[in-house]
Amino acid sequence: MPNELRRVERALLSVSDKTGLIDFARALARLGIALVSTGGTAKAIAEAGLAVTDVSDLTGFPEMMDGRVKTLHPKVHGGLLAIRSHPEHQASMLGHGIAPIDLLVVNLYPFEATVAAGKPYDDCIENIDIGGPAMIRAAAKNHNDVAVVVEASDYAAVLADLETHRGATTLTLRRKLAQKAYSRTAAYDAAISNWFAGELGDTSPAFRALGGSLAETMRYGENPHQWAAFYRTPEQRTGVATARQVQGKQLSYNNINDTDAAFECVAEFDPARTAACVIVKHANPCGVAEGGSLLEAYERALACDPVSAFGGIVALNRKLDAQAAKKIVEVFTEVIIAPDADEEAIALVAAKKNLRLLLTGGLPDVRKPGLSLRTVAGGFLAQARDNAVVDDMELKVVTKRQPSEAELADLRFAFRVAKHVKSNAIVYAKGLATVGVGAGQMSRVDSSRIAAWKAGEAAKAAGTLESLAKGAVVASDAFFPFADGLLAAAEAGATAVIQPGGSMRDDEVIKAADEAGLAMVFTGHRHFRH
Repeated sequence: MPNELRRVERALLSVSDKTGLIDFARALARLGIALVSTGGTAKAIAEAGLAVTDVSDLTGFPEMMDGRVKTLHPKVHGGLLAIRSHPEHQASMLGHGIAPIDLLVVNLYPFEATVAAGKPYDDCIENIDIGGPAMIRAAAKNHNDVAVVVEASDYAAVLADLETHRGATTLTLRRKLAQKAYSRTAAYDAAISNWFAGELGDTSPAFRALGGSLAETMRYGENPHQWAAFYRTPEQRTGVATARQVQGKQLSYNNINDTDAAFECVAEFDPARTAACVIVKHANPCGVAEGGSLLEAYERALACDPVSAFGGIVALNRKLDAQAAKKIVEVFTEVIIAPDADEEAIALVAAKKNLRLLLTGGLPDVRKPGLSLRTVAGGFLAQARDNAVVDDMELKVVTKRQPSEAELADLRFAFRVAKHVKSNAIVYAKGLATVGVGAGQMSRVDSSRIAAWKAGEAAKAAGTLESLAKGAVVASDAFFPFADGLLAAAEAGATAVIQPGGSMRDDEVIKAADEAGLAMVFTGHRHFRH
């Protein structure tokens, strides 16, 4: 029966996070449920004036080895694992003096938080819980008879069940709790195994475990017929997963994907050096610019492609101020993400009730190593995050003409942006602002032509006759396999090119650049983003 009831006579509570513990324990006691506990949890319950049996009194053994051994005992695991309706199990319990445990409440040592805080190796090891996961898995396996709670957020549901059913839990609730219990221990073990792999420098461990906690259930995924949910991993990377949503409706699946793309791109620009703005549409930057202020950076980014910016994501690398906010809200925008915002800016954004404003408290470290994942049929691909930064690259001039200082600054800017544009990627830039972006084409020459066309369209929108590509520089995320893509840039009016180099036809491409009077530099680094 789906709602088969099991009365709770005894509960074992052992928690590192004591949020809500005393109120929960007090409610259990009012229902006549005997409390058993360990260490600090037992002390907290006793200090609250509640009767509690220490687990050492239950087992007949003291806690030992600095608390490493306290619940790993037959009187604990027998009480959790015994099938109440099984005669032999009942006989074993009677024969060995094992009392049933009907409710287990455990949250684990804070391993993830310890790692996130940058604690030393030995501290991380000491925060690997052993007894907790063992008890959780035992109780979850025996969920026909035992309820297991691994999060304080489930205290209310358990108490509601107990009060509704006169001290008993339903099978429906116990199954839900068991599923969560196994998910929690799986995510916990994943965090530990991935930390170990990182400590060992093992980029390809024999088993790669993934774990995350539910941040929110979404209305749907990329399309309305797809379900979706957002999960946070233990990685404490500043961005959309750690941001505080100040206002606006719920973020959609596509919002989160696009906002992440925008914020990772804007993080390439050091806020101590310059203000910067990135506008993203469908995970591709459609406008990026530096400026003396956020307002200037936004206006210059918007000028690159004002049509695509409609309904886009705006990412900023500095605290959002009122001047910038006032301008941004003039265009329909889905999300604004920034490290912070002043009160006047927040008030201006609040006038657009559906516009989401996310504040992150900082920027992600673009040089920090990390893991990038992608699913495929029957598996997933794992690789290192692309943390190569153009400022760290040795640029090699391969043409007869040297780039000017202004061209060199634009070349670095354009290559910084190209890293975040879907391949094949071509970025035209001038004056530290994009003027044309060609993204995601099957042919690099097509990306080059599209970027040039975009530059022409941007000129029309700005009311000028000459394409913005005239006098611009061009960045390519990968080498030009033929000279045609480079020549398309030259025809559009570009004066300098930055690319990784490494093609079998590099000599041919260099010769074409020389003949066109272009300056060209090689980075030695490719930035494919598929």
